[in-house]
Amino acid sequence: MGGLAGLLVLAFVAVTAKLFVYPKRDAPAPVDAIVMFAGSAGRVELAVSLARAGYAPVLAVSQPAPGDACPANTIPNVEVICFHPDPLTTRGESRWTAEAADARGWRSILLVTSTPQDGRARLRLGRCYDGEVRVMTVDPGSRADWARMIAYEWAATVKALVLQRGC
Repeated sequence: MGGLAGLLVLAFVAVTAKLFVYPKRDAPAPVDAIVMFAGSAGRVELAVSLARAGYAPVLAVSQPAPGDACPANTIPNVEVICFHPDPLTTRGESRWTAEAADARGWRSILLVTSTPQDGRARLRLGRCYDGEVRVMTVDPGSRADWARMIAYEWAATVKALVLQRGC
């Protein structure tokens, strides 16, 4: 029994590492829009730097609250859209992104999110949007942040796979 428990723990650690610590890595490429999902620190800076580097003519930034700072009018030749998804979840952000993409003709998106959220964001967005999605991630800061985010992502991923299977 001890050997089986050890194998299960090892399998859990390996799956956790693959899903939340070392997800698929995409390189930035020119796209129709950069979309940033709200969350941990560093996302806005990465999204703005990608927009300034010319990867897209549009930057859409998800904001948890209307009073949050919006990087509007700070990037030459880039339209900045700050949006408030409903509901304020990855699912709501994915729905907003799909609707905006349909209305604006976006066929490719560069998504900015956290490393642990990468897989779930791809899953949620893929259920709502059928265009090309590339993902750039920001790592959490401390070990405590990593642990908290991985625990949250396990629960949120199971919810997305079992309870909320649609867009």
